[in-house]
Amino acid sequence: MIPLYDDNPTRRRPVLTVGLIGLCVGVFLFQAGLAPETARLWILRLGAIPAVITGDLRLPPELAGGVPASMTLITSMFLHGGLMHLGGNMLYLWIFGNNVEDALGHGRFILFYAASGILATLAHIFSDPGSEAPMIGASGAISGVLGAYLLLYPRAQVAVLIPIGFILQVVRLPAVIVLGLWFLFQFLSNLFASGEGGGGVAWMAHVGGFFFGLVLLFLFKPRDVALFGDGR
Repeated sequence: MIPLYDDNPTRRRPVLTVGLIGLCVGVFLFQAGLAPETARLWILRLGAIPAVITGDLRLPPELAGGVPASMTLITSMFLHGGLMHLGGNMLYLWIFGNNVEDALGHGRFILFYAASGILATLAHIFSDPGSEAPMIGASGAISGVLGAYLLLYPRAQVAVLIPIGFILQVVRLPAVIVLGLWFLFQFLSNLFASGEGGGGVAWMAHVGGFFFGLVLLFLFKPRDVALFGDGR
């Protein structure tokens, strides 16, 4: 099930949502232009490595000179491991981020986004503190956006692409169903993930980001913004 768009108009221009997408795409294009070994070094330097952040591991001298380990909680959000990784994240950010930005306002939204991403990464680190694999991607922050959207617009209609046999069918479903099924998949994937990083995906960051998005919304939401709307 792939979301395509929602029937949820906005009042404000989603300048920060567009800016975040542009920044992630720009960083990805920069990564793509590097030699493979150099690109790997950038990921090791700027990705969030749990064992480095907890102090259990020190990067070798050839990787030193990047940013402090604590800063990788931010820098890791703008790196992606491939076109599918980037495309999926940016699709979800575009569909759901513009409405959350509209509800919170630009300033509150960027703080909410950053806080969701940081807390999602910390959730991943807490679940696997000894991991030496760098975590990268905007998934944690975007998961927070999805949690906020669920509380703000659970009845908004979302067009999704569903394979029915050999036919791809576009259907409209309430956001509570689309995002509820998304979270269920993340939760079960985290529950049954085996091996370090759950096969290369930081599922706990997705689960944690979604949960923190639900909580943080109450801290960042303006008083005049109602919950449980239909987006109309």
